Amino acid sequence: MFSTPSACIVADKDKVAKAVLMPGDPLRAKYIAETYLEDPVLFNDVRNMLGYTGTYKGKKISVMGSGMGIPSATLYAHELYTFFDVESIIRVGSAGAFLDEMHPRDIVVAMAASTNSNFAHQYQWPGTLAATADYDLLTDAVNICKERGTKVHVGNVFCTDMFYNANPDIPAKARDLGMLCVEMETAGLYLEALACKKKAVSILSISDHMFRSEYLSAEEIRESFNEMMIVALETAWKSID
Repeated sequence: MFSTPSACIVADKDKVAKAVLMPGDPLRAKYIAETYLEDPVLFNDVRNMLGYTGTYKGKKISVMGSGMGIPSATLYAHELYTFFDVESIIRVGSAGAFLDEMHPRDIVVAMAASTNSNFAHQYQWPGTLAATADYDLLTDAVNICKERGTKVHVGNVFCTDMFYNANPDIPAKARDLGMLCVEMETAGLYLEALACKKKAVSILSISDHMFRSEYLSAEEIRESFNEMMIVALETAWKSID
C-alpha cells in the first residue's frame, strides 16, 4: 500500500484518477460511483470516507467524500493533490440560495468564494487572498450547462465556517453583496488548489432557500442532484488528457 503521513486515505497511488469529484456526503460518493461509473472499485473506506474509481466514457475518474466544512474538505483535498497526484477536484455539493429567482435543484458554478474562515492566514499573504476557481474548469462547466440547456447561475458564493450562525443578519448582507448562495467548503478547496498549484471548481445544487420555506430532504439531496452530477462528470472528463 502507498504510505502517507496520514491514515485518512489508505490506497495504492495508482488507484486514484487524475480528476476527482468530491461531494461532502460519502454516501453521495457511493451513489455517484454506482450510478454513473463503469466498474467502480472502492479505494478508500478509512473513517467511512468512501472513495471510488471507475470509468466514465472510457476515462478513469474518481469520486470521494470530503465531510462537512473547510477543515475536513481541505484535509482530503490536500492529500489527493499532494500524495496521489490528483490534478483536478470538482466539488459537487449542496447550498442554500439567497436570490429570489433561485429554487431547489438549480445549479450554481462558483466563480469565487467569500468566506468568514481564517484558513488563508496560514499562507501569510499581506492582504486578502482571493479564493477563485480554475478558469478552464469553470468555463467547461458553464459551457456544458449551456450545451445541455441547463439553467446555471455563475458568480460569488459565501463559504461559512458556521452552519448555525449567531448573527441573523448574515444572509441578507450576503444577498445584498451579490452572493448567490451559502455552503461550507468551496473557499478552502480553492485556496488549497492555489497553494498546491492544482485545479478546482465547485458545482453546487440548491437544497434550500434562506428566505423561503423551500428545502429538500437528506435523501433527496443525496440522490436527486443528477443534473449537477452529470455536469461535473462531463467537466472532469474534459479535464483529462
